Formats: sequence, C-alpha cells, structure tokens
Amino acid sequence: MGHTVNSIVINAPYEKIFEISNDIPRWKELFGGEYKDAVITKKEGNKITFKLTNDQDQTWQSWKLLFKDKFFTYAEREEPKFPFKFMKIIWLYTQKPDGIEMTWIQHFEMDAKAKFNDEQVEGFINKHSRDNLKIFKDVIEKEAK
Repeated sequence: MGHTVNSIVINAPYEKIFEISNDIPRWKELFGGEYKDAVITKKEGNKITFKLTNDQDQTWQSWKLLFKDKFFTYAEREEPKFPFKFMKIIWLYTQKPDGIEMTWIQHFEMDAKAKFNDEQVEGFINKHSRDNLKIFKDVIEKEAK
C-alpha cells in the first residue's frame, strides 16, 4: 500500500484556511492546473460529493466529510476508483506558533492493472503535494491580508 504525508504552515486565520482549502471549485486554481474541472454535485450536512477532471480528461467522483470543529477533513475516491483499488485522504489543520500547519495524508493501493505501482505513485503524489501546498499557502496568505 502507498502512504504519503506532506505539510506546510500557512500564516492566516484557521477560518480562512479551512474555507478556501475546501472550496472545491477553486481547486482548479489551487492545484496548479492539475484539475481542468472541479464541480460539487451534492451537499448533505458536512458531506460534499464532487467530480474532478484532470488535465488528461479523466473524470472521477469523490466525497469529502468536513469536520471544521475538529480541524480535519476525510475524503475517498468513489467512481471510477481505477487506477486505484482505494484512495483515502485526510487533511489535518494544526495550530503552530507561526500559523496553521495543513497536512495532507494519502493512503492508497494501486490496482494490479495500473501503469504505475504504489511506490512510483507515492513519488508522484509527494512531488505534486509539495508543489500544490505552496500554491495553497500563497493564495490563502494573499487573501488573508
């Protein structure tokens, strides 16, 4: 199984960080062009169901539970799961002396028929996560001023 953990400290109020980072339609901007489309299809209580389309025109549905008062979110990729057997993502928001540390934890397993294995995908996810976290930090800090 694959597992990644990546973090960045954002110097902004928690409310602003949580609001912007969970604004699914803004993921087109916040994920550095990784997504061509990000659309919310349903909202029920603290659960958001959404569809993402990447830069290779692949579309899938996921859902995310928001636990703002507990400082985390939990998401899973739904359909199609391929190239994964499963993909689970936790976002943690932790108060630090110089801001809020936003941590992305991704736990997954690649399908045996996928082009890349768990270890290779860990490398891709780590690189993209670090790049994307910097974008989140820049955008949120600018808007929080």
